[in-house]
Order: sequence, then structure tokens, then C-alpha cells
Amino acid sequence: MSNKNKAIVLSSGGLDSTTAMAIARHEGYEIYSLSFRYGQRHALELEAARRVAKALGAKQHLVIDIDLAKIGGSALTDDIEVPKSRTEQDMQKEIPVTYVPARNTIFLSYALAWAEVLKASDIFIGVNAIDYSGYPDCRPEYIEAFEHMANLATKTGVEGKTQITIRAPLIHMTKAEIIQKGIELGIDYSMTFSCYDPSAEGKACGYCDSCLLRKKGFREAGVPDPTD
Repeated sequence: MSNKNKAIVLSSGGLDSTTAMAIARHEGYEIYSLSFRYGQRHALELEAARRVAKALGAKQHLVIDIDLAKIGGSALTDDIEVPKSRTEQDMQKEIPVTYVPARNTIFLSYALAWAEVLKASDIFIGVNAIDYSGYPDCRPEYIEAFEHMANLATKTGVEGKTQITIRAPLIHMTKAEIIQKGIELGIDYSMTFSCYDPSAEGKACGYCDSCLLRKKGFREAGVPDPTD
């Protein structure tokens, strides 16, 4: 039986969640990686999440199936075009169609259930409130509200056995700062995948919001992006 504290880390196989996992590992947690097959456009991010879990020594990597495509309403789960070549000003004007309705709430709820079973007190999520596309479920006030709810909603929380903490270590960092932190922690970002709309060959499009923010981050960090 491990003496390490356990942490659930939500992992999309992308740059942010991978950095959050590296931070959890650096802080000495035993990692339980959690990913979702939620009806997204492609499975490439799940392949990346598997690579990341293995590379960062996760104790377990769980992939849960949820069909959010049945609900739709997002360019990632529905027949809606992914926006391309947008300026930063465009990205900040409104919540984009790549927002998946209630996704982080759904993902964190599964993480909360697993944390309760594992008796883990920490859930790491790689949300970011600076270089991001305006998603409402990436803001500090959302994370605080979910944490409050989590401790009201669980047996362990109500009985006072485990105080759940939602850890969002990247929330106030720029993409460049996130990349610099990851490199400092030894992350090989070539194993990550960020694109919303990759080619049939699995190459990043280079023009969706996620690709543009990633490219900007690497450029500002002064590091070459290993993305194909």
C-alpha cells in the first residue's frame, strides 16, 4: 500500500492537463489519470492521454465513455464547423462554439466520484483563465464553487473524513508560462495533442483556436513546438 497522497488528474492529452499532471507528480502525489471518450470528433487526444499517463508514471489511467454527442451543441461534438484563423480579439469577444456544454462540470463530477472511492483529497484540472477561449468553466470562481459543492455532495466530505480540494495550478498562468513550467519539470510536449480539428492523418490543423493559442505559447516561451 502506497504512503503517497493520491490525486485524480483530468487528462485530455493536451498541453495544459499534461503540465497539471507533471505538477501533481512533482508535488509527490500518486497519480490517477482520468480521461473521457465523450463523443468528441477524434480519438487522437485519448491516444495522447495514454502516452502521457504512461510517461508520467500514473498508477492508473481510466477512460470513461459518455456520449455528449447525443446532446450536441458544440463544434467538438456536433455537426458544427470549428472556427479557424481567428484573432485573439475574436477569441475574447464571446464564448466560442468549441465550448462543450457543462463539460468540466460533468468531468469533475466523475473525478469526484473516483476521488471518494480512492479516498483521494485532491483533483487536478488544467484549466486556464488567461490564454484561453473564454470558457465559463475555466474561471477561478467556477473552480471555487465546484469545490464548495463537492464537499457538500460527498459522504466523505459531509462526515469530515476527506476535504476535497480542486487544484487548478495553471489558472493564472499564460500559455508561455505553462510551457516554461512543463519544460522545467521535464515534459516532452511531443507526446501531447491540442488540435480541435486534425487531419485524417492525425496532424494538427494549425488554425483552430487551440492550435493558435498553443503556437503563441511556444513562440512567447522561446521554445520550438514539436507538434506535427
